[in-house]
Amino acid sequence: MRTVLTSESVCKGHPDKVCDRISDAILDAYMAQDPGSHVAVESVAAYDTLFLTGEVKSRGVVDAEQIARDTIREIGYTREEFGFVYDKIQVICRIHEQSPDIDRGVSQEETGAGDQGIMFGYASKESPEYLDLPYYLSNKMIRKLDEIKKELTYLGPDGKGQVSVEYEDGRPVRIPYVVLSNQHLASVDIETVRKDLEEKVIRQVLPEELLDEQTVFLINPTGSFVVGGPEGDSGLTGRKIIVDTYGGSAPHGGGAFSGKDPTKVDRTAAYYLRYAAKNLVAAGLCERVTLQVGYAIGYPRPVSLHIDAHGTEKVPMEVLYKALENEFDFRVEPMIETLGLRHMQFKELSSYGHFGRPESSFEKTDKVEALKKYLEA
Repeated sequence: MRTVLTSESVCKGHPDKVCDRISDAILDAYMAQDPGSHVAVESVAAYDTLFLTGEVKSRGVVDAEQIARDTIREIGYTREEFGFVYDKIQVICRIHEQSPDIDRGVSQEETGAGDQGIMFGYASKESPEYLDLPYYLSNKMIRKLDEIKKELTYLGPDGKGQVSVEYEDGRPVRIPYVVLSNQHLASVDIETVRKDLEEKVIRQVLPEELLDEQTVFLINPTGSFVVGGPEGDSGLTGRKIIVDTYGGSAPHGGGAFSGKDPTKVDRTAAYYLRYAAKNLVAAGLCERVTLQVGYAIGYPRPVSLHIDAHGTEKVPMEVLYKALENEFDFRVEPMIETLGLRHMQFKELSSYGHFGRPESSFEKTDKVEALKKYLEA
């Protein structure tokens, strides 16, 4: 049986990612001064205006507007031709004190969840990164696209892409479609853009053995892409949650990551579930697994824990549950401490997907040896 799975990724200059990055930069600034900060900051970007909002409880004092402008400059919005110039836009800041009702849930003897909700974690043996190939390749392609902009200066900050992978009986066999679009100067013809993006991005990143004569490259398929970024389309923190997680290979609970401190289980539990899922697969207990937990605001422990090994489990399901419950602590504070989240820099995670980065604490496989004993159960 043949199937096709597609995953998307977007550049740092995509309007939604601009907002994610700003929100995480503000979070990082508060956490650097006060690791116990409670932060939930969101950004909205539209045409020539940035709106900052959210709630904060912190001993830190930060200049959110300046952080936002610096972040926009770092992304590359410095030229009039590409719009949304960092020092020309209007910034409206309406960040306020955290609600005492929310604070009550997390500021107690045992840290409670900062909100209710469901979170998912996923891992598979499909790639060395324990991720499905479309997700891994789409993020890799877009990272390369952002890198090449230092050389191809006619390219603007905004861009996005997709990689479709065809499977035969669950095994990746070819790439039928690649979609890649990037903002460019009006003075550059579309054929130059298409030639450069195919040669300097797509063929530099995607596995040659998965490309064939029938592979279709759809590069700037509408033709002109001159007006981009927030000048062309509005941006909002948390609108690229599938890009941030598993590219559609796993469900999503709906809660965004960016701008949220570690007491927010939307972020922390999702990271910890990835950590647990990756270790289960790396230990050989299953070849693919999706984990789900549910939390109630103010309550430190999950109210539910679910495992779906997609029929790939190597031990009975009750053994998988036993391994997960014995080796992983899903209380809020132990998750934060295990992953060192109060001292993590979140801004760099805001682009190219949060998972599959070997330097991240939630990608470590330090539980593998402890989990292997369950293979003998």
